[in-house]
Amino acid sequence: MRDASVVVARDTKGLVALLSADFPNHGGEFLFLPGGRFEAGESPLECARRELREEAGVTAEGWRSLGAYAITLSSTARVHLFEARELTLGAQDLTETEQDFKLMWWPMADAMQAAHAGRFLLPAGPLALFLASEITQQGQPFSR
Repeated sequence: MRDASVVVARDTKGLVALLSADFPNHGGEFLFLPGGRFEAGESPLECARRELREEAGVTAEGWRSLGAYAITLSSTARVHLFEARELTLGAQDLTETEQDFKLMWWPMADAMQAAHAGRFLLPAGPLALFLASEITQQGQPFSR
């Protein structure tokens, strides 16, 4: 199992980039944040930048790490969480398996409410949203 990166991308209005897709094996449509597995030789931030660009069509100048966490107890793979700001919007560059990904921009409060309601299939998204929300309140800086 390879490491992965997940991104909370927030625009100047505080809206968060969310994706949705149907996951029939899990019973329906779920929300998730842009992200995915590392490609050969990528750093966590390089993976985050690529996945954000591909899945949401977004590039960002401001980046903040939200930490890295084990994906499962039985693997050494980790998921690296990031918050991205100073966004530039463009076109999605979806792979064949991502063609049904729908991009939406939600207020952070609504995204957090969706996480509380169990609308995310994987735990990295809600964790990243929570950490981004908490760290923003503390005023920690972004890097470029």
